[in-house]
Amino acid sequence: MNHEEAARALAAAGIDNPRAEARLLLAHLLGVGRDATLTAPTLSPDQARAYAALVARRAAHEPLAYITGRKEFWSLKFAVGPGVLVPRPDTETLIEEAIRLYPDRSLPLRIADLGTGSGAILVAALTEFPNATGIGFESSPQAFAWASRNAAALMPDRAQMRPADWSTATGPFDLIFSNPPYIPGGDIAGLAADVRDHEPLSALDGGADGLDAYRSLARLLPGLLAPGGHAILEIGQGQAGGVEPLFGGLKLLRIGADLAGIPRAVVLKKP
Repeated sequence: MNHEEAARALAAAGIDNPRAEARLLLAHLLGVGRDATLTAPTLSPDQARAYAALVARRAAHEPLAYITGRKEFWSLKFAVGPGVLVPRPDTETLIEEAIRLYPDRSLPLRIADLGTGSGAILVAALTEFPNATGIGFESSPQAFAWASRNAAALMPDRAQMRPADWSTATGPFDLIFSNPPYIPGGDIAGLAADVRDHEPLSALDGGADGLDAYRSLARLLPGLLAPGGHAILEIGQGQAGGVEPLFGGLKLLRIGADLAGIPRAVVLKKP
């Protein structure tokens, strides 16, 4: 299989941007940058078979990040694979809001990430606050394994991962992040096959109305935050009105929008 054949196969499978994805798979196979594949390298028979196998996985809607084993977030490369949610660019809004909250990057913040998944949010935040330390809580054994791997590779001295539900957390923390499951249960079947059939349901399903995790967080956050501390929570499109009233014990500062202008990051403060 060559690049053109791969692009046609991906297009037939309904993959968006099939030519670009075919090129990314080829670059992954060859261990080179994407631009190095623009000259249409000649593949050996073994390489062509291996390429066809990668293309078949993507045509079956396995996430590209699972196939390549990595995903970029906040200009960092995170290891990902089955059992962990793939970091999304929208989630970078949480890091942007943290920087806005704490313009003094030298503060020795104590940070928590509740439901850390791959560890992307926590590790990215710690890169921005060099004197901060953080703990990621993750109850899924599979996701915890990815989080531990990423912390060891990218932030071994200041990020600690705990294989525990966020209800076991003990504060106080100056800054708490969470990107909880927020898809309403009835909407799961309508998600893209890449997400619905491959990424962990526990990281997606937010209960009947998508707000179950926020109810849990509303009970926990006042006791976990230090006085004057902040929490930054990711929400789904159209959820701001449902989430806001749940956090009566905290002050809502704002809801930051992502690059598409969608309200994405709820910023709360403990008085």
